Amino acid sequence: MTCFILPAHLQIELAETGNVDIRDSIRTLLASATLRAQRATLTEAVQFLDLNAAQLRGPAGEFKAVHDVQGGDERTLPGVLRRKEGDGLIDDTAVNDAFDNADRTYDFYRDVLGRHSVDGNGLNLVSSVHFGRDFDNAFWDGTQMVYGDGSGKVFQPGALARDITVVGHEITHGVVQYTAGLRYRKQSGALNESMADVFGSLVKQHALGHSADQADWLIGAGILGTQLQGVALRSMKDPGRAHQLDRQPAHMRSYVDLPDDGNPRNDNGGVHINSGIPNKAFHLTATRLGGNAWDRAGKVWYDALATKLRVNSNFTDAAVATTASAQALFGNDVANVVREAWNDVGVR
Repeated sequence: MTCFILPAHLQIELAETGNVDIRDSIRTLLASATLRAQRATLTEAVQFLDLNAAQLRGPAGEFKAVHDVQGGDERTLPGVLRRKEGDGLIDDTAVNDAFDNADRTYDFYRDVLGRHSVDGNGLNLVSSVHFGRDFDNAFWDGTQMVYGDGSGKVFQPGALARDITVVGHEITHGVVQYTAGLRYRKQSGALNESMADVFGSLVKQHALGHSADQADWLIGAGILGTQLQGVALRSMKDPGRAHQLDRQPAHMRSYVDLPDDGNPRNDNGGVHINSGIPNKAFHLTATRLGGNAWDRAGKVWYDALATKLRVNSNFTDAAVATTASAQALFGNDVANVVREAWNDVGVR
């Protein structure tokens, strides 16, 4: 499962409006399709063939490393090792950003949720930077994180590894792979994307010490390039209002029913588009509970992801699962807040 921070449909729309060179879009889409085809079976293998972390990427233990792809493609991953656990800063900002944000994400999962790395057993966190030439995307490829440099048109140069919500989002796709394994299509895929946004946002809030009321609830705040006009790539507080091409719904009445037919315009059945609905449910839950969003809302969502959701879970399943987790962890009052938040986005 290769999960990209920038959906293919948005890349196409930018090219069609003339904001991005169609040649750049084709290169990005081809690279994305190749990676998706190569990695499509990894989540299935983890879920159904009982492969463990060591079989996929070396021995367990808290270890982070960043490699330099040097403008190469998927055939040259992970690239040249530039910084590893215990090393200091080097003379490459992208390497340092990717390492430090992976470290903050690891610390969040360990200290707040008691989870060591994506698999729960200290799997090595491997990142690669300088992927492709002006590559406007970042992704989890099933075994590691990969960051392009950005062209300046869609994303600012260097912004993808620098933004902690992007890094937390991509690492969380690894967590999903080793827990519920939410299949990347339709509503299960939208839940996959939403979980990545939820915990990407929480990693940032935790690092900054921001309460739910102080948080900006933006994914990729301030990293957009010259041709994608707006405040961020996505807004959990106001789905559909992050940039000029944002069409995320915040309620089931506006759900975008797309086919999962392999056409990149259809976003695997709307996984990036419809994730706005569960995103808003989480935002409502966290802000109504108040305090730090990771203390109660985050733990509820994580418990549901790790213990209750399954590969084909839909939005209703998520509402039931998070309500049950809230009841078990915190009792009736929190469970009622969770239930009402889902009701308020039209999921019952």
